[in-house]
Amino acid sequence: MPLETLLAVDQGTTGSTALLLDPGLHVIASCNVEFPNHFPEPGWVEHDPEDIWSSVGRAVEGVLAESGVDVRSIRGIGITNQRETTLFWDRRTRVPIHRALVWQDRRTAPLCRALREAGREGFVRERTGLVLDPYFSGTKAAWILDHVPGSRDRAARGDLCFGTIDTFLAFRLCGAHVTDPSNASRTLLFDLHDMAWSAEMCDLLGVPPACLPRVGRSSEVYGLTRDVGFLPDGIPVAGMAGDQQSALFGQACFEPGMAKCTYGTGAFVLLQTGDTPIPSQHGMLTTVAWDLGPGPRYALEGSAFVAGAAVQWLRDGLGFFASAAEIEPLAASVPDTGGVVFVPALTGLGAPHWRPEARGLLAGLTRGTTRAHVARAVLEGVAWQLVDILQAMAADLGAPLKELRVDGGAARNDLLLGLQADLLGVPCVRPTVLDTTALGAACLAGLAVGVWASPDEVAAAWTEDRRFLPSLPAEEVTRRRRAWTDAVAKA
Repeated sequence: MPLETLLAVDQGTTGSTALLLDPGLHVIASCNVEFPNHFPEPGWVEHDPEDIWSSVGRAVEGVLAESGVDVRSIRGIGITNQRETTLFWDRRTRVPIHRALVWQDRRTAPLCRALREAGREGFVRERTGLVLDPYFSGTKAAWILDHVPGSRDRAARGDLCFGTIDTFLAFRLCGAHVTDPSNASRTLLFDLHDMAWSAEMCDLLGVPPACLPRVGRSSEVYGLTRDVGFLPDGIPVAGMAGDQQSALFGQACFEPGMAKCTYGTGAFVLLQTGDTPIPSQHGMLTTVAWDLGPGPRYALEGSAFVAGAAVQWLRDGLGFFASAAEIEPLAASVPDTGGVVFVPALTGLGAPHWRPEARGLLAGLTRGTTRAHVARAVLEGVAWQLVDILQAMAADLGAPLKELRVDGGAARNDLLLGLQADLLGVPCVRPTVLDTTALGAACLAGLAVGVWASPDEVAAAWTEDRRFLPSLPAEEVTRRRRAWTDAVAKA
C-alpha cells in the first residue's frame, strides 16, 4: 500500500464519485453515490445541495472502506464539478437558501433573450468568452435573488455566499469561500482578460459583488478540512477545476494545440490555446483551462449534445440490443454503413452549427439496410460531429490538430475510436485511466502539496493504453464527408 495518496471528489449531475490515487496515477479505489434530480416544472432542473453534500460524504466513506488505506495517508483533496450549477447559502449557518439550479435548467431563457434583443450579446461575448444562454451561472444567480425574498439585500451585505458546486464543497470542507478561474469563467460574471469578476457583468445581471467568492488558482491550498465528519481535520483542500477543464488537465494536455474529447451522454471537446484567450470565429466558446500561476492557460470548447445518448436511443427507443456494449460487435459485423448516414441531432445540433431546431436524421436507407448498418452509422455520426468541432477549433487556432486524447465511457469502444481517427485524420489516444476528470483534480491537488514539482512530472506519470491511427484512404474520407455535410443540411 502506498505511503501517500490523493483524494479526488468528482461531483457530477447524477452522482458524486470519490477516487483515491497514488503518485504513480494508479487508481487504488473508487466509489460512486447517486442522488436525485428534481424537475418542478418543464425545463427546470434542481438539486438539493444537502443531497449533494451527503453523496460526497458517502462516496468518500465508501472509497476509504474499499481501499483500506489509513486516512492519514491523504496528502490533499482535489475537487472537480458540474460547472454551471448555481446556488446561494448563508455565510454563517452554511444553509442554502434555495435548491441549486442545475446547468441543464432553462428557466432563464426569457432573460437571455431580452438581453440579446437589447444588443448585449457582443459585449458579453467580448468580456466573458461566452454566449447569452441559460446554461451559464449568472442568469441563474439573478433568478434566485429575484425569487427568494430578501436575498438580494442579504447578498449585497455579504451575508450570502454565491457559488458553483466547487465553491459549495470547499466551503463545507474547509470554510473557504473560493473558486478557481476555470469555474469562474463559466458564470458570465468573470472577465477573461482581467482575470477578475466583472463589475459591468455583475451590474448587467444584478448580482452583488459582495456575495462572490475569491478567485484563487486551480492548484493551491485553499484551507484544511475542519468539522467535516467523514474526514479528519487538517487535510489540505488543494485543487479545483470544472469537470471538462479537469479532464483536459488529467489528459496532460499541457502544450498549446493539445486537445481532448470526453465521450459521455454528450461529447465535450477542449483544445488548449496557451496564455492568450482566442475569440472564436467558428462557434466555439473561449474559456479558462486552468491557472497554476503566474498566469492562466486558456482553451476553446465545443460540445456535441448527443454521443452516448445515441447508443442509449438505439437500445431503449428502438430495441436494437439489450446492453450498450453490444453496439460494437453489431456495428463491426459490417465493413461500412452501406451508404447510411446518421445525424445525431436528437436534441438539436451543438457547436459549431448551433441549431437547436435541428432534428435527428437517417439518410441513405435501402432494402439492404440492416440493424448493423444503422448501428455503424450511429457511431460514425457521433465521430463526424467531433470532426466538425475540431476542424473549427483548428481554424480558430490557425494550426492543424496533431492528435486527440480521448476519455469517458464510450472511449472503451475500439470501433468508435478507430472511426474517429479515420475521419479526423489524426491519431486518437486512449489513456490507461479513463476517469480523467477525477484524475485532473487529483493532479492539481498533488502539485499544490508537493507530490509533484511540476506538470512535467505529471505528464511523465500519465500513461497511454492504446493509440488508434487513421487508415482510411483520403478519397473515401472525402466521399463520406460529402454525404455527412449533405445530411446535416437536411437535418
